[in-house]
Amino acid sequence: MRKIQDIECWLTDMDGVLVHEEQPLPGAADLIERWVATSKRFLVLTNNSTFTPRDLAARLARSGLNIPEENIWTSAMATGAFLANQPGNKTAFVIGEAGLITAVHEAGFIMTETEPDFVVLGETRNYSFEAITRAIRFITAGSRFIVTNPDATGPPRTACCRRQEPWRP
Repeated sequence: MRKIQDIECWLTDMDGVLVHEEQPLPGAADLIERWVATSKRFLVLTNNSTFTPRDLAARLARSGLNIPEENIWTSAMATGAFLANQPGNKTAFVIGEAGLITAVHEAGFIMTETEPDFVVLGETRNYSFEAITRAIRFITAGSRFIVTNPDATGPPRTACCRRQEPWRP
């Protein structure tokens, strides 16, 4: 069995593990401070694609958790890393917020509303029927469909997500 001193890198989830609704959970600040002070490598993970690591670092700092942005890894960043390794043209139609748009752009993609190779869907506070209709048309025409974070247990954010029965077009 390994000793705790032998561990080289730590991974932790963010929401519900370090913070809950902008409030740090007991011991979270001490843990992060220890990792930073001892130069332990660590990543704070989140399946929320809405925000950039800089946004999240600022949000966490307001909660009393000082986590450097380079220690935050989001589902948007994972999506960008996945897309960067895909063959074909680097064009995408993105439905999402700044975190996802930034990650897809940093992966070398051009955002387009004309024949994209990929349709990328992330969490957003502003779904529009126009954007969803466009996405469906691109997908039926051959665009590959990528979803960043299908979180069935996450808090409902829109009226359509609170419905008990499956949505049918």
